[in-house]
Amino acid sequence: MSKMLFGCALTMVAALGGAGCADAQTAQSTTAVAVAAANPDEVVATVGDKKITLKEVEAKWQANDPAERARVTQLLYQHRRQSIDEIIGDVVIEAAAAKAGAAKEKFVSDELAKRRGTVTDAEIQKVYDENKDRVGAQTIEQLRGSITEFVTRNRDAQNLAILIDELRKTGPPVIVSLDPPRSQVTIADHDPSRGPKDAPITIVEFSEYQCPFCGRITPTLKALEQKYAGKVRLVFKDFPLQNHLQAPKAAEAAHCAGDQGKYWELHDQLFANQQQLQIADLKKYAGTVGLDQVKFDQCLDAGTHTANVQADVDLGSQMGVQSTPTLYINGRIVTGAQPASVFEAIIDDELARKGGKP
Repeated sequence: MSKMLFGCALTMVAALGGAGCADAQTAQSTTAVAVAAANPDEVVATVGDKKITLKEVEAKWQANDPAERARVTQLLYQHRRQSIDEIIGDVVIEAAAAKAGAAKEKFVSDELAKRRGTVTDAEIQKVYDENKDRVGAQTIEQLRGSITEFVTRNRDAQNLAILIDELRKTGPPVIVSLDPPRSQVTIADHDPSRGPKDAPITIVEFSEYQCPFCGRITPTLKALEQKYAGKVRLVFKDFPLQNHLQAPKAAEAAHCAGDQGKYWELHDQLFANQQQLQIADLKKYAGTVGLDQVKFDQCLDAGTHTANVQADVDLGSQMGVQSTPTLYINGRIVTGAQPASVFEAIIDDELARKGGKP
């Protein structure tokens, strides 16, 4: 399934590579930044008496191509973490099988058989209907066996993951000490935020008002703020993309509203009206949320917050941000309008690392 379900892209290359809007001039991968676990003082080369350290190499790579460095670093972590989880799964299953007095393979087979259930005619029909463009002239009866095997395999894979999760919770303590990649995100005084400044979780969102996927993530973030009330701080950073011509001024408009204490009210209005973001529309929305119209118009027309918006864009570019929305949860990257479960998993993990509870 294409990741375009999750975010906007300025080019098809960026669209297929990530889950967000990406600038046409930077159509590279959209995964964001972090430093791999290594000794930064390690000497990796010498030129005469000059010693070149890994820290210098990383700094040069970051300056030359932050997005690619981010992609590679994140990919390395993902493969390592996947391998860790697979090894943990093997260990907890072996322990559970030994406790039950069964061979590992038989233990797993029996557990999956108990959970599998029967593949219904309705499920078979659903899979067939969803793949009609692929099956050609073959009838549902001709494919019934293959579809049943397909559904069973998927169900077994899901049930195995559930089994491992249950065993991890009830078995010996499992501690994963591999730290994920993190980015240092500078939070400026002009950045609007909600939630306690000392919250254990800080979500920094690089976003813009014309990207439909940025609008899609807004209710997800509000739900997270409610679920983790008092534990989450949300910080909004502007990253208007070059092919969204109304986005920069819309970003300025939100800050002008912020000068009157109504940043988030106009923020929500802009996302609710992403197809109408001309200057006249922005001024109309200012009246809708109850702003002093004269002060707002003067602020917007004068470009009072142009520099603040550009500062966010510059920071994001330095970090390798190329798509919207791009979010950092305690420095951990999430690109695109991902499901709430993706954010919850990271937040729960971060709270556990800090000794707190979800």
